[in-house]
Amino acid sequence: MYNTNITNFRKNIFKMLEQTVKYNEPVNISTKDGNAVIISEDEYRSLIETLNLSSNPIMKEKIIEGLNTPLSQCVSEDESEW
Repeated sequence: MYNTNITNFRKNIFKMLEQTVKYNEPVNISTKDGNAVIISEDEYRSLIETLNLSSNPIMKEKIIEGLNTPLSQCVSEDESEW
């Protein structure tokens, strides 16, 4: 995460936003009233999807089950139909 203050952010807004979008590097902007974080739209969508999946008890259990499944018991990519 890149940290900056509001003055530097104002001076370099286009460059910082470009870096955020291009490299998914969040920007933490400090102000006298508190901080704000800017993230790319891709990161935002990913975060929201993760929260949605984690808040669904059935999906959460399936994810945990998948994480605990040994690789030897998994279907190979060649055998999967997408």
